[in-house]
Amino acid sequence: LNKFYNPKMYKAAPKRELSAEDSIAVNMGGTPPPTEAPGGIAGTGVTALQEGAPMLVQVAAHRAMGADTAAPPPPPETFGAYTTKGQESSGVLAMVDLLIVDLDKEMQEMEVEETDAQKDYQKYVADSADKRAIDGSSIEEKESAKADAEAGLEKATMDNKSKMAESYNTAMVLKDLHLECDWLVSNFEIRKEARAGEIDSLKKGKAILSGADFA
Repeated sequence: LNKFYNPKMYKAAPKRELSAEDSIAVNMGGTPPPTEAPGGIAGTGVTALQEGAPMLVQVAAHRAMGADTAAPPPPPETFGAYTTKGQESSGVLAMVDLLIVDLDKEMQEMEVEETDAQKDYQKYVADSADKRAIDGSSIEEKESAKADAEAGLEKATMDNKSKMAESYNTAMVLKDLHLECDWLVSNFEIRKEARAGEIDSLKKGKAILSGADFA
């Protein structure tokens, strides 16, 4: 890490020399043997933690711990398992994929709703056209019936006027007849007496002409 964060303290590792067998294997396309892990503590001169090598340990603390010493408490909770940037990016990509899936689903739902709305609108337009046609036909029929009714009303009005005139004339004739009949009834006795006198006078005149003497 010093190579990147503290270049002044960085010391390059000694160049590794391969054995003859490892060189042949690498030249034939093989892989070199794994490098041994570095040991020791940097800057202390300790190169390996192995038996016989100097180590910094707390001997007194180990001696003070007995068999009846209580076990240390559990470590505190941390932020969870360590995740690499690749795992984080995969989680972000998975979230983006979920968002894309949700967006596709919403777009499909919107397309279905739009299709249904378009079908409903077309049906509404067709129904409206049919209703307008039916209403137009009904209006024409009603206008024709109205015209026929108006013609019938006009004819009935003319017939009524004619009947009224005829009835008036008839009433006038009846009035005249009634007056004449009233006059005849009221003068019947007088006319009867006058007719009887006329008959008597005619008889006397005839008798006189026959030689009768009424002196």
